[in-house]
Amino acid sequence: MSHLIDITAPAEQEGTKATVAHWVKQLGDSVELDEPLLELETDKVSQEVFSPAKGRLTEILLAVGADVPTGAILGRIDTDATGTRTPAHDAAQQPDVSTAPAPQSCAASSTDDSPFSPQALMRHSPAVRHAAQEFGIDPATVHGTGRGGRVTRADMQTAYAQQQAGQSSPPAPHPKATPPVPPTTAAPSETIARPGRSRIVPHTPMRQAIARHMATSVATAPHVTAVFEADWSRIIRHREHHKAVFAANGIHLSYTAYLVAASVVAMREVPAINSRWHDDGLEIFDDIHIGIGIALDNDGLIVPIIHRAQEASLTGIARRLQDITTGARKGTLSRQDVQGGTFTISNHGTSGSLFAAPIIINQPQSAILGVGKVEKRVVVREIDGVDTIQIRPMAYVSLTIDHRALDGQQTNAWLTRFVQVIEEWPL
Repeated sequence: MSHLIDITAPAEQEGTKATVAHWVKQLGDSVELDEPLLELETDKVSQEVFSPAKGRLTEILLAVGADVPTGAILGRIDTDATGTRTPAHDAAQQPDVSTAPAPQSCAASSTDDSPFSPQALMRHSPAVRHAAQEFGIDPATVHGTGRGGRVTRADMQTAYAQQQAGQSSPPAPHPKATPPVPPTTAAPSETIARPGRSRIVPHTPMRQAIARHMATSVATAPHVTAVFEADWSRIIRHREHHKAVFAANGIHLSYTAYLVAASVVAMREVPAINSRWHDDGLEIFDDIHIGIGIALDNDGLIVPIIHRAQEASLTGIARRLQDITTGARKGTLSRQDVQGGTFTISNHGTSGSLFAAPIIINQPQSAILGVGKVEKRVVVREIDGVDTIQIRPMAYVSLTIDHRALDGQQTNAWLTRFVQVIEEWPL
């Protein structure tokens, strides 16, 4: 008699619900304990689901692209199953998934003209196999950052970007391989031809999740934005004097570290900013968990968290920022890295923006800080009672609030203290 074990979605999940990005294992495959089975994707992180037991994957209940509620059953493993897979039996077990379009992969070709060995490629996930065919790169030559050194789709994209950066022209693809696609252009397999000079690029699960999250936030909370201006002279001088010492300890001292530290000080002045709205009251958090918005090129945005930022020094903040930024770029963040935020910083000035409003609040938080590009501007400063015209490095800073939870007085008080910390940073 078969002994079936449920494959369940993670019990805890930050933000919007997940979707099935792809199944690493296929129906009927033998699986080992803790072996990757599938990958889920939310607006914040991609996450692997591992096998809860050794056996054979006998049921797939949620196909690629399906929404995954918290705790949902994704499939089942028969721990008593032995022998090879039986396609006819598999089809009978799972008619819905068998009718879904099968992803194309380079392992499907068994000809000797394939640029890579199909048998070797079968060790990798469908996403990696597709990337191998798309980019013309052998996964065996790529350093894996996934669990146990497994190569991920992000690793393949990184390898392709490095290859393109190191040569003046793309290498000629194998006759049977899909030509590499420049990073700024959508792959032909990902576009739908349209009449005239246009095309549709299908949304990724992450982009769809972000869209739902943003629309929900705007519909839920009345957004109000206040804008101040900050002089960055002392921050720039402090960083110039100390970045070499940080670097000697393997830490990159970024301007964002100062934003986090200044936010902590301002939060002590106006703790209501670090809150969450409930219909029966305002929940004000003692711990300050600050999320940092990190853009993933054209793949969307992720917001990893610096937990208990109030307990960290500038060195600790800088080290944590370095870790989460690297993890975001490589796609190695865990669920814990993106869970539990109580306040968010959007340093949109890093991409050249002077000001943005409103910056959408990361629900269910009550506020989000926006920081524009630092640039030299002419300002008036009083020196010994005389107005003088000076050139200073200035940036606009904004605080967008949920007007249900907060008012203008609290918003302006928080920004006043934040700007004071930036402008009076001890040297």
